[in-house]
Amino acid sequence: MKRVSTVTVRKRIVTVFLFAILIFTIITIRLGYVQFFLGDELVGQATDLWTRDIEFEPERGNILDTEGEVLAENVTAPSIVIVPRQIENPEDTAAKLSEILDMEKEKVLEKITKNASSVNIRPEGIKISANQEKAIRTLNMNGVYLSKDSKRHYPLGDDLSHVLGFAGIDNQGLMGLELYYDDKLKGEKGSLAFYSDAKGRRLETLADIYYPPKDGLHLKTTINSKVQTIIERELDLVETKYDPDSALAIAVNPKTGGVLGMSSRPNFHPENYMDVDQSIFNRNLPIWSTYEPGSTFKIITLAAALEEDAVDLEEDEFNDDGSIEVGGANIHCWKSGGHGHQSYLEVVQNSCNPGFVNLGQMLGTEKLFSYIDGFGFGEKTGIDLQGEANGILFKPENVGPVELATTSFGQGVSVTPIQQVMAVAAAINGGYLYEPHLADEWINPQNEEVVEKMEPNLKGRVLSEATSKELRYALESVVAQGTGRPAYVEGYRVGGKTGTAQKVGPNGGYLENNYIVSFIGFAPADDPEIVVYVAVDNPKNTIQFGGVVAAPVVGTIIGDSLRAMNVEPRTGGIKKEYQWPEEPAVEVPDLIGLSTSDLAEMLTNLSIETSGTGKYIIEQAPSPGTKLEPGSTVRIYLSEDKNEKKNREDD
Repeated sequence: MKRVSTVTVRKRIVTVFLFAILIFTIITIRLGYVQFFLGDELVGQATDLWTRDIEFEPERGNILDTEGEVLAENVTAPSIVIVPRQIENPEDTAAKLSEILDMEKEKVLEKITKNASSVNIRPEGIKISANQEKAIRTLNMNGVYLSKDSKRHYPLGDDLSHVLGFAGIDNQGLMGLELYYDDKLKGEKGSLAFYSDAKGRRLETLADIYYPPKDGLHLKTTINSKVQTIIERELDLVETKYDPDSALAIAVNPKTGGVLGMSSRPNFHPENYMDVDQSIFNRNLPIWSTYEPGSTFKIITLAAALEEDAVDLEEDEFNDDGSIEVGGANIHCWKSGGHGHQSYLEVVQNSCNPGFVNLGQMLGTEKLFSYIDGFGFGEKTGIDLQGEANGILFKPENVGPVELATTSFGQGVSVTPIQQVMAVAAAINGGYLYEPHLADEWINPQNEEVVEKMEPNLKGRVLSEATSKELRYALESVVAQGTGRPAYVEGYRVGGKTGTAQKVGPNGGYLENNYIVSFIGFAPADDPEIVVYVAVDNPKNTIQFGGVVAAPVVGTIIGDSLRAMNVEPRTGGIKKEYQWPEEPAVEVPDLIGLSTSDLAEMLTNLSIETSGTGKYIIEQAPSPGTKLEPGSTVRIYLSEDKNEKKNREDD
């Protein structure tokens, strides 16, 4: 037998001991690394293996008007979530669900037997009705859960539909403000995690883990619901009266660029968008459509001429014989035979094409187009909606004498309605070009605190205050004494400009008897609070002039909107020149305290509607001093006691 020395034994023991220490040290370090560096990750992985998640949708943020009225909100509509491994009798469960959801049993069975941790029944089981929810809860089926969910509701129906847009079945924004601000409106999902065994059966001994959803922010807009309602009403009347191919209206605050109202026809109900053709809800006409603006574009030519001191409206004169020759082409005035000898203020009032061609020639191509660019034409305005168009302008190298002439009065160029509104707003607000916007504030839904305030975005200044003031006066005279008289509003100073634009056909030529008629107006003329643009495409059974069709609509929108906005009436404006068959407005006299026998001689041009009994007038509406169209109705309340109103006030 071979002997091993004590020294060798000791060396071997020491070696084994040192090796053991090394192994122990490595294991200790590894355990420490796992404990302190990988612990959270491993626990998370283990939790993922043992847990099943049910997602909960957040509440989408509301969309509000400028006074907090709800334009878009959520209504409860829970969704069904299936955990297949917890279903004990798939055939029976499928039969019950198919009856509740009005589905084929085989289709339900296929979904609830999938090899998945959880399953949705789409689309029938998403955002179910109140009756369906009650039936599910009553049956209390294993493996069938109801997750908190909601669907979008638009209280104003089809009003403002193109602006608000709509959200899809998963509460994702698909159009309008819903799409543009989807990231802030949609919020963040939450979930309920429960522990289960390897077969997916719920472990009742372990507590569930709930991660609450984070609701989306509320969006407060610049929309004034009162103005919007007026716009919708007037467009409905336009549709009924003229049966146009389309119609649109925009109202903007010229001091900020905030959109007060916007709508178009045809429109749709946001909750039923799938029931209409995609071309209807995909085309927000005020920002999408492009066409030749016609005479409303003359405001830009006039603004440029005034800013460049190229013309004196009162002193300089122009003789219009009905046409003007430019580059071998004859450009005609809308009035056969022309307007004759006139001042340039009358050129503006009469919307005389040859006169504006002459203004364009005074300016020249470079200057006129520099102002057109400065006013924002040819590029997107930047409004916070999807689908905005650029418009089309002549390239400078392609502008000859004829192109310069036609551009001067709004022909041969293509612009969008929102471009026109913002350009005119800049022309009359002191020369400040703003970016149009709809978003005003973002509000925390939990505490109602404002988390972000959107400030007006000033893009630049295009005119001096002096030029803007002179321009306002000229455009006020158009409404009081020129082609815009149907837009005149008694008690307010209104300025504006008519537009009648030919439409280009599919072959490149102009269509016959098919025009886009428009009017753009603002008020009060001394300190504008609102700019309104209305365009009507191919109105039927009428003379297709902007002054005939669009101007009275704009006048009504402006007048009613200013009163709804509590804007004080103005005095000192240009008096309206009445032409047959127009009649001056009638001032309502003070009738309180008079007897019914006095009415005949006091209200010859007004109708009377009475309430109460007696011979004395104790109440009247509208109030004394109000000016009404001839034939309008004055409501009076009668009593036998002449002092009844005073006695009630004393009490």
